[in-house]
Amino acid sequence: MVDLRHHGDVEARGMLDLAVNVYDGPRPSWLDEALRASLEAVGSYPDPSAARAAVAAHHGRDEDEALVTAGAAEAFTLVARLRSWRRPVVVHPQFTEPHAALEEAGREVTPVVLAEPFVLDPALVPEDADLVVVGNPTNPTGALHPAATLRALVRPGRLVVVDEAFMDCVPGETESLAGVPLPGLVVLRSLTKHWGIPGIRAGYAVGDPEAVAGLARVQTPWSVATTAAAAVVACLSPEAAAESLRRAEEIRDWREHLEKGLADLGIRHLPSAASFVLARVGEGVHARLRGAGIAVRRADTFPGLDGAWVRIAVRPPATADVLLSALAR
Repeated sequence: MVDLRHHGDVEARGMLDLAVNVYDGPRPSWLDEALRASLEAVGSYPDPSAARAAVAAHHGRDEDEALVTAGAAEAFTLVARLRSWRRPVVVHPQFTEPHAALEEAGREVTPVVLAEPFVLDPALVPEDADLVVVGNPTNPTGALHPAATLRALVRPGRLVVVDEAFMDCVPGETESLAGVPLPGLVVLRSLTKHWGIPGIRAGYAVGDPEAVAGLARVQTPWSVATTAAAAVVACLSPEAAAESLRRAEEIRDWREHLEKGLADLGIRHLPSAASFVLARVGEGVHARLRGAGIAVRRADTFPGLDGAWVRIAVRPPATADVLLSALAR
């Protein structure tokens, strides 16, 4: 058994942080201005309707196909409570929160654990699965699955949930299904990582209107705070589009620097499309890096991985070089 509720933030405290997958740069001034302006409305109960409209418009969907959530984490809880799932499947290695949420809701999860290089084969998913949860790009592997592969998972009577929390790291968001109307498909997104606001729980779901309506029915009233709703509107505005692409391209450049450094050291790692790289540094290296004041994310809490693997958050080259120098030593 692994600790499904272990997350990188607990590893980063007091350390040089290469454990948390949050963009390492300042927030745009327009985002800070939107957050500050939202404080004028906190004397009233939150109303996410403008944020919901922004989500729908951004992805070319009808408003009944969109739901604003308190980060992607709330959405996983809503999915777990949506139905009395008979055979829910979570594809691993991936972010463990959907698995934990299903177990907390009393569901017995069938894990489908992919073998390295962690490429998804739809045939591995049991035919009788009525829920399938998969990440794209997947945390922690960084694998970007083809949209056609994910569409092949859809079946009558099955809900496919694609966690696209890191899709905004991909320039052009290739392989995204967020704008694809398909019965039995729901896509989850998070705004906290790309925009550097993990303390503001801002995310959303888009997809099958029947499923989205069901998620809304089990959502706690007023769970999306006024500030979170304002962040959704700001981060999906036309003004944000150019900055979002700039960040994605910068993350790609930073990641290429890290991957080259790992390759020069002969450290095995996986090609990544996200803001992190999964590397096999060897048993005990995670702890030795901590002894040097450097935090990377332990990977043995992801089903299918062991203590030889770590997930390294992408950072500017100067920060990455501190890690690479420590690994070289």
